[in-house]
Amino acid sequence: MPSEAHKKKRPLADQMYDVLLDQFMAGKRAPGEPLNIGALSRELEVSQTPLREALARLEHTGLVVREALKGYRVAPMFSEKEIDKLMDARIVLEPALAYETCRRTTPEFLDELRQAVDELADSADLADTESRSFRSYWAADDRFHALIAQQSDNQFLETAYRSLNGQMQRFRLFSKLGNTGAGHAAKEHRAVYEALVEGNPEIAAIRMREHLQSANRRRKQR
Repeated sequence: MPSEAHKKKRPLADQMYDVLLDQFMAGKRAPGEPLNIGALSRELEVSQTPLREALARLEHTGLVVREALKGYRVAPMFSEKEIDKLMDARIVLEPALAYETCRRTTPEFLDELRQAVDELADSADLADTESRSFRSYWAADDRFHALIAQQSDNQFLETAYRSLNGQMQRFRLFSKLGNTGAGHAAKEHRAVYEALVEGNPEIAAIRMREHLQSANRRRKQR
């Protein structure tokens, strides 16, 4: 754990990013809620500059949106149709990424991916009841999929993945506590990892497709 002294040395913008992200995850900021910089500055007792920097970073994640003449607000909740379309896009794209990545694995990549798999498994038991574990789960899930996209060595596929990433962050965030299906996801991530270790691109693509289809089914059953 970082010391209090170390925390204080972190830039204020980084601290405010974490504060706001924790609030989103704990449900303290509702989807679509305005984020008035002046009000936030008074509430959090910091100047407006680090808050602007933090909100700009959050905008890149897809969790915050900015409208001309209106300022920032928490990203709105997805409609069911939007989620269906997002999952359709992922089911087309990510098995292809898994296939290409399986052809280009390295020991270093597999070791890093295994760490992401283990981190998600470690957070799974409490991800539905504890906001800190939910954040760990969310980060490990994001890291797992991003690592596979990066290792594909296909800039066009990776760019397509990155264009979806902010929307996937919104999907993860609005899953909320109690609705992650983290235990199932942990097993599915490990199955994808094991296919990559075995070096079978077709199986890796199948396991990724199965994971995303299962995640979509779990979402519809909530």
